[in-house]
Amino acid sequence: MPTLTELIANGRSVEWHRPCPRVVVDEDLWRLLAARLAEGRGSLLGLWGDGASVHMAILDESQKNIVVATIECPDGRFPSVGRLHPPAIRLERALRDLFGLDPVGLPDQRPWLDHGRWGQRHPLAKEPQPQGDQEPYAFLRAEGESLHQIAVGPVHAGIIEPGHFRFTANGETVVRLEERLGYTHKGIESLMTGASVDAAARLAARTSGDSTAAYGFAFARAVEVALGIEIPPRAIWLRALMAELERLANHFGDIGAICNDAGFAIMLAHCGILRECVLRTAQACFGHRLMMDCIVPGGVGCDLLSPGFEQIRKLVWTIGKAFPPLVELYDNTASLQNRTVGTGLARPALIKQYGCGGTIGRASARAFDARVQLSYPPYEAMLFNYDVPVLAEGDVNARIWIRIREVQQSLALVEQILARIPAQSAIRVPVTGTGRTGEGLALVEGFRGDVLAWVRLDAEARVERCHLRDPSWFQWPVLEAAIENNIVADFPLCNKSFNCSYSGHDL
Repeated sequence: MPTLTELIANGRSVEWHRPCPRVVVDEDLWRLLAARLAEGRGSLLGLWGDGASVHMAILDESQKNIVVATIECPDGRFPSVGRLHPPAIRLERALRDLFGLDPVGLPDQRPWLDHGRWGQRHPLAKEPQPQGDQEPYAFLRAEGESLHQIAVGPVHAGIIEPGHFRFTANGETVVRLEERLGYTHKGIESLMTGASVDAAARLAARTSGDSTAAYGFAFARAVEVALGIEIPPRAIWLRALMAELERLANHFGDIGAICNDAGFAIMLAHCGILRECVLRTAQACFGHRLMMDCIVPGGVGCDLLSPGFEQIRKLVWTIGKAFPPLVELYDNTASLQNRTVGTGLARPALIKQYGCGGTIGRASARAFDARVQLSYPPYEAMLFNYDVPVLAEGDVNARIWIRIREVQQSLALVEQILARIPAQSAIRVPVTGTGRTGEGLALVEGFRGDVLAWVRLDAEARVERCHLRDPSWFQWPVLEAAIENNIVADFPLCNKSFNCSYSGHDL
C-alpha cells in the first residue's frame, strides 16, 4: 500500500511551500485521497478555499507527516470529499458559503456559516454575489412516536457565546441533537487578506480568545517557515511557557465548570481560584491575563524578567499543593461520579474517523498530541512523563481525568522550561519579505487540540491568503452523537466536557 507521500508523487509540486509538500492534483487523485480518508488511512486536518482552488491537508499518523493536496476549480466545482468522508461536510459547506465553490455530491446542501445576514453571498469569491432571499434553515427530522423538539439558543442564560441546539427527545431521552453555528462569524480570513504579518497576527490571536497563545503560536510558526526565519532560542522556550500556562488556566476552568454542571459547585470555586492564580501570574509576567499578542512572528513580544521566574515557581508550588486534594475530592465523591461515569459516550471509532484531538480524542483512545507526534521546538527537547495520556472509556469522567493528567504534565513541562530557558538575550528577529511568494503550514497543540495555520505571503511579506482551523470543527459533530440516549438535563454536562469553541469554529 503506497504511503500518502508516494500517492501524491504524480501531482504537480508547488515551490516554496514549507515544511510539508503541497501538490496540485487532478480529480481522479482528489477522489482517491477522499477514499483513502474514508478507509481510515489518514486524518483530515483541514479543507479550505483559495480563490478558484481548494486545499486539503491530510495527516498520515503512521508516517508522522502532512501533505496538502490542491485541486483547481476553473468551473467553480470540485468532487466532494464529504460524500465519502463525513468529517469534511461542514468544512465544504463553509467553503461554499465563503468562496462559492461547489462540492459536487455534497450530501448536505444547506448553508453553514452564511445566515443570510452578510449583505452579499460568497464574500471571498472573485465576484461576490448580492444577498438574495434565503430559505429558513431546515433542521433534520427524526421520525417516531411521542417525539418533541426543544430549541435552545442561540442566546443562552450564561455569559457564553451564541449557538443554537435543536433537540429531538422522547420524554427526557435525547433522540437527536443538531447544532446550528456561525453566529460569531467575524470575517477573519477576509480581514487578513492584504494585511501585514503583524496586523494579521493580532487577528489570529483573536480567533478564539481562550486560545490566543495557541493561535499566535501557530500563525507565527506558519509565517516563519514560509519565510525561512529562525527565531532566537530564548523566544522558543518563552512560547512554550506561555502555551503551557494557557493550557493550565483552561483545564482548571473546564474541570471546575464540568463539576459545577453536575451540581458540585465547590470544585468550580476551588478550580476557579487556581485558574485565577494562573491568569494573575500571566498578567504579572507578560502584561496580559490571556497573554494576548505576546507570541508574534519572529519571536515573542515581551520577555520574562527575573521576578517572573520566582512568580511562576511560586505558582507551580501553589498548584502542586492545592490540586491533589481536589483530584481526591473528585475521585471520592460518589454522587459526582454517578453523573460523570458513563455519560456522554464518544465512541473511539467515531473519534478516529473525525480525527478529534485534545482531551476529546485522548479520552476516547486516540493518542495524538502535536507536541509529541509532530514535535516542534522546544517540545522535541523536552521530557514528557508519558507520551500521551490516553483513556478508552470516552465519557465525561474520562475527559475530566485526561484534563487532570494534562495539568500534571504541564506543571512538569513548566518546571523544565524554567530550568532550561537560555540566558536573557534577543527575543525577536525582524520579519521581512524575501522577494518571492512563500507558503507555510503549522500545527500547534492548544488546550482543545491541534490548531492549524496555513499562510501565503507575497514578496513583501504581506498576507495573500491565510486559513486558521480550530480543533472544534471536528469535535462539534461528535458532541451530537455523544448526547444521544442521554437525558436532556445531562446536555450541559456533556457540552461542558467537550467545551468546543464557537468563535474559533465560526472564523
